[in-house]
Amino acid sequence: MAGSSSGMMYTDVVHAASAKSQSTYEQNLVPKVISRMSPSVVGIIGKSAESGEVDDRYNLAHGTGVIWKSDGWIVTNAHVVDGLTGITVVTSDGKSYKAKKVFSDPKSDIALVKINAKSLKPAQFAETAQHALVGETVVAIGTPISFSLRNSASVGVVSGLNRSVDGSYRLIQTDTAINPGNSGGPLVNMKGEVIGINSKKFAAVGIENMGFSIPAETVHYVVDHLMKYGEVRRAALGLELEESWSAIVGLPSDDPLTVTKVLSAQAQKAGIQEDDVLYAINGKRIYSVVDINERLKPFKPGQQVQLLMQRDGDIVNVKLTLSQDGYGAASSSVGEAEIDE
Repeated sequence: MAGSSSGMMYTDVVHAASAKSQSTYEQNLVPKVISRMSPSVVGIIGKSAESGEVDDRYNLAHGTGVIWKSDGWIVTNAHVVDGLTGITVVTSDGKSYKAKKVFSDPKSDIALVKINAKSLKPAQFAETAQHALVGETVVAIGTPISFSLRNSASVGVVSGLNRSVDGSYRLIQTDTAINPGNSGGPLVNMKGEVIGINSKKFAAVGIENMGFSIPAETVHYVVDHLMKYGEVRRAALGLELEESWSAIVGLPSDDPLTVTKVLSAQAQKAGIQEDDVLYAINGKRIYSVVDINERLKPFKPGQQVQLLMQRDGDIVNVKLTLSQDGYGAASSSVGEAEIDE
């Protein structure tokens, strides 16, 4: 028994030493990751529409962006640029550029800003955030509170994955400090990859360190559409659906969704009716509207999917031609006259 106890103690010591070594290794990596990523992070500033008719040059709004392509494409949040005039992008070396084009997709909260610049350093985006681990170290870089605090860094961990929080797609949860102005900035892993674009946080008395980032796979999906079409040509079922009570309150649920309204001609042609129940899309179960949005990412309007549904107690398979979601992107080409307002 003594030998067994000693062996267990030795194993515990080895595990503790290994964990401490890994922690020290990650801590040493943090400055390197920040140094590598900072040239790819920009500040975004402009005049907010909320300022109204008052001509106050100090009444400005700002956020953060990440360099997507070296020729001047910047990814940020839609809520950073929507309603903003006189948009200026400031790079880490202090150079300022006026925005020439803005493409915004409010549904995903992703936007693209185009500036006339060359030889910028694009960030390395992960293909997906699904390989991230809860508890792994991440860094947020941005412009918190004041524009003079550009390229501020904060360190934390991935707190959760696949969160459905007041949005159309799943999000990454992190305890990394995300303050006003950090929106649109990167959430970076210790490989130096951007796994998410910081988007929102819960802010209330008694709530601490609850930030959320848009995963890299959603960023790729939206940016690819914005670059090709200037909008997101998002496929939709053409149905208004009601989630179950369990799904709405966040309880584990196997409950399907109920059709409350048939919106598209394609859905009507497929014979879908109010009070039909939706279980699956192409054989994959869905439990929420967020699940549907995630499932439809690979599809385009006009393509077909197969729905598993229940009608009057009978299980039926329905072939449905996807329609285009009416929630389109907002886009604009910004001229010099507009910029200098």
